[in-house]
Amino acid sequence: MTAANPLPTDPDVLHPMPGHPRVVLLRPLVTSPLIEVGEYSYYDDPDDATAFETRNVLYHYGPERLVIGRFCALATGVRFIMNGANHRMDGPSTFPFPTMGGAWAEHFDLITNLPNRGDTVVGNDVWLGNGVTVMPGVRIGHGAIVASGAVVTSDVPDYGIAGGNPARLLRTRFAPEDVVRLLDVAWWDWPVEHITANLRAIMSGTVDALEAAAPPRS
Repeated sequence: MTAANPLPTDPDVLHPMPGHPRVVLLRPLVTSPLIEVGEYSYYDDPDDATAFETRNVLYHYGPERLVIGRFCALATGVRFIMNGANHRMDGPSTFPFPTMGGAWAEHFDLITNLPNRGDTVVGNDVWLGNGVTVMPGVRIGHGAIVASGAVVTSDVPDYGIAGGNPARLLRTRFAPEDVVRLLDVAWWDWPVEHITANLRAIMSGTVDALEAAAPPRS
């Protein structure tokens, strides 16, 4: 008699794939209170995946937050440009003189209160391709896909596929009425045991099959 298959990797284990240090789960990795990552979202990088927080989240001086949902797949080189990258554009020069110190620091008020687009939010079950750059304040919806090399300057809708520089919506993965149904099912919020028991419906089933597999509502 064989034992039942165990549940998947603990979501708080840094390297979920034994022998593959290039893959990290982000939730146990990040330390900044301004970054929130859901369970099982991962990043892949052959050089130094564990440096994601400093190499891939840039100019994060606060107070805006980076929020990444559950079950997201981030390919090598995905970068989030945060609001701290902004410069003044209303005068003759964009150079941030006060940050260089000395007498220039007396004019620090000139670079405070820069335009802030707010938090950057990545939904659940999002796939960001190799080298994607996400600009400040963007929302990428649940189930969305962003093609390799894209520069995301505006919101991507739920279950949209976007690509290009600047990224534009190429198509949606499902009809509008099915997107509503998928968001209502929200399989990423199911208990992990229920997800494990219904992987085929989640990965290759129809919307009808996914609805049928959903746990009873409390």
